[in-house]
Parts: sequence; structure tokens; C-alpha cells
Amino acid sequence: MGRIELKTTRRSRRRRGIRKTIVGVPARPRLAVYRSLQHIYAQVIDDLSGRTIAAASTGDRKDKVTPGGTCAAAAAVGRRVAERAKEAGIDRVVFDRGGRKYHGRIKALADAAREAGLKF
Repeated sequence: MGRIELKTTRRSRRRRGIRKTIVGVPARPRLAVYRSLQHIYAQVIDDLSGRTIAAASTGDRKDKVTPGGTCAAAAAVGRRVAERAKEAGIDRVVFDRGGRKYHGRIKALADAAREAGLKF
């Protein structure tokens, strides 16, 4: 197994372990974060009904969120997803980092969402 495949396998194993303990319920949905090389995506998900309540990403064309894979762009996405969740009546979430380390863009998104009013 190559280095890249090993990293992917380890991340998917961490992700499965996180998802065993984190479940988004209507009172406290899950804030799931996906990070690619170019973009970052965040969704507030109710796992019991399988419904996305709010979402934001750097790929949103109409929102004019800062594009790219930087911490500033991740912070803008965090603020935007928090605003949309507040509009939907959600103020408490559980944070799903998707098997990634809690630093860099993931941390910037989480901190911005907290500053915008989400509690987790």
C-alpha cells in the first residue's frame, strides 16, 4: 500500500470512529465539514430525517464567499453556515471534522461558526 492510500485509509477509519459517536438529532444537528484541496464545504445535517438544514461552501457562486483553500475562506464559510443555521432556528450543533485534524482550515471554520453564534 502506497503512502497516499495509507493516509486515505487511516482518515476513513478515523472518520468511521467519529461517526459512531456523533449523531445529529433535530435538537442538535451535526455540522459536517469536508475539505478538499481547492474548497471547503460545511453542512448542518439532521441524521434522523436525513435532511440537510443549512450548507455553505467556497464554491457557492451567488454568495460571493472568498474562493480558494485558505483559512480566510474557511472562516467565511463558517460564518455563512452559522448564519443560515440561525435562520433555520438552529443554535446548537455537534461538530464532525470528517477525520481531519482540528487545526488550520477546519479550526478556522469552527471558530468563525462559534463567533457567529453556533454553540458546540
